[in-house]
Amino acid sequence: MEHKWKKLIGYYKPYQKLFWTDMLFALTGAAVTLIIPLIVRYITNEVVYLEGSEPLHQIIKLGILMMGLVAVEFFCNFYIAYYGHLMGAKMEHDMRNEIFSHYQKLSFTFYDNQKVGQLLSRVTSDLFDISELLHHGPEDIVISLIKFIGSFVILFQINGTLTLVAYAFIPVMAAYAYYFNKKMKRAFKENRAKIADINSQIEDSLSGIRVVKSFANEAEEMRKFRQGNERFVSTKRTSYRYMGWFHSGLGALTTMVTIGVLIAGAVMLTKGKLVVTDLITFLLYINNFTEPVKKLINFTEQFQNGYSGYERFLEILDIQPDIKDAPDALPLDHVKGDVEFEDVSFGYGEKKEYVLNHINLKVKAGEYIAIVGASGGGKTTLCSLIPRFYEVEKGRILLDGTDIRKIKLKDLRDHIGIVQQDVYLFMENVMENIRYGRPDATDEEVVEAAKRANAHEFIMELPDGYQTDIGQRGVKLSGGQKQRLSIARVFLKNPPILIFDEATSALDNESEKIVQHSLEELAKNRTTFVIAHRLSTIRNAGKILVLTENGVEEQGTHEELLRQNGIYAMLYNR
Repeated sequence: MEHKWKKLIGYYKPYQKLFWTDMLFALTGAAVTLIIPLIVRYITNEVVYLEGSEPLHQIIKLGILMMGLVAVEFFCNFYIAYYGHLMGAKMEHDMRNEIFSHYQKLSFTFYDNQKVGQLLSRVTSDLFDISELLHHGPEDIVISLIKFIGSFVILFQINGTLTLVAYAFIPVMAAYAYYFNKKMKRAFKENRAKIADINSQIEDSLSGIRVVKSFANEAEEMRKFRQGNERFVSTKRTSYRYMGWFHSGLGALTTMVTIGVLIAGAVMLTKGKLVVTDLITFLLYINNFTEPVKKLINFTEQFQNGYSGYERFLEILDIQPDIKDAPDALPLDHVKGDVEFEDVSFGYGEKKEYVLNHINLKVKAGEYIAIVGASGGGKTTLCSLIPRFYEVEKGRILLDGTDIRKIKLKDLRDHIGIVQQDVYLFMENVMENIRYGRPDATDEEVVEAAKRANAHEFIMELPDGYQTDIGQRGVKLSGGQKQRLSIARVFLKNPPILIFDEATSALDNESEKIVQHSLEELAKNRTTFVIAHRLSTIRNAGKILVLTENGVEEQGTHEELLRQNGIYAMLYNR
């Protein structure tokens, strides 16, 4: 617990100057609101009874003083609103950087079990709640306490009995505000959940708009959306009802304080225990001690929201990356491309049901290896272990004789190029999507990579050539075009080791031929692992491995394996 608070307070450190000036102006602003009624009391009690022209002079002077105090209060409130929020935004910015860079360090194992929407909310709404607490919390407490205690001390010195009458309403106000605030916040929380539901429904419907239209199901989508939208209105209705009770009730109770003070004061006036000017002073102070009640009630809610957001934020930061550089990790300069699996076993999840069992495999630099086997037999897993997307459970993998766990992670991955079946393209133009393979590449190098991947011609036919925006995930391109862009990326990266993960299985025959040609061009003189569904694409492989749950069952060239008449022959004839 102490560690959590230390860390939370640590976010103020870079902005100490801002924080203390914010506190100073919060203090000053609150003090000004306490001073003005005292000046009014002084004018009505003393100044008006002075002789000759003195009252007029004094009133003008005090009027100017009060205008000056109003200007000070204006400046203080502006500073708190502007710089206070700015400090909160900067702290939110720091936390967002911290959590996003932590997301980048976490491995596939973490993302296998997470929903993107929830990870996103940690970076947006949770952090907003925290920043609201961090900058509003301290200043609200300072302002409220100064106004509340200051008013009490000043009023008690003027008239103790009337002060007790005025403050007698405070516990009732506090209890009322707390009760309805809680109800209101719970309803607002439901609103947020309903809005999230609507958003995910819209996203789902718009992402699948091609399916919706192909089944002519627009009316069905509209029906589902209307249902969600109706539920949203009904929860809004509840939250606004509580909001109505909250604001109107507090307004009425504040007026009750005024009436209570007025009646008690009038009674005391008739008995000669109070002067009119003191009654006016009391009425001027009412807002000063009722407003802090609302602020402090608000703070309790703000604290709950902010702190629970902070705990969710810490939950993510506490997840240690399970794949990271060893303390003695070595940089990797020159890579030949020899890859060796020594008795490697691996399984997913808590139960560790092994997908790979005791795999032994030697691949020489520049060899072209194809991996075949039934679906779920561990082909993709085997290749995911080479760049350390997952960590081997038993055994080890060697690159040029060095255990890959002893190599710096970035260096290892910089020397491996991967072409997958599901190509991910970013919401950028064609040029930037290819340049992702090597961010410091020149435009000429990008174009050269596109030519080598047989992509240059179709790119030049796009409306803006290399500057064409390809839409989210590249929706404006065909499967074969997307695949050639991903191959161009790898050409640009120019790695000594390649992994083709079913790179052509989603393409039609025509596209497959073009892409296959690009892949073979790319594979020249590089250590290449090909995972293939269609056996027609791997006849030229130097060695074919047949992978089953028992490990590597068969290996050899296409002809050798057909002669063995084993699993490969059965798969091929099928």
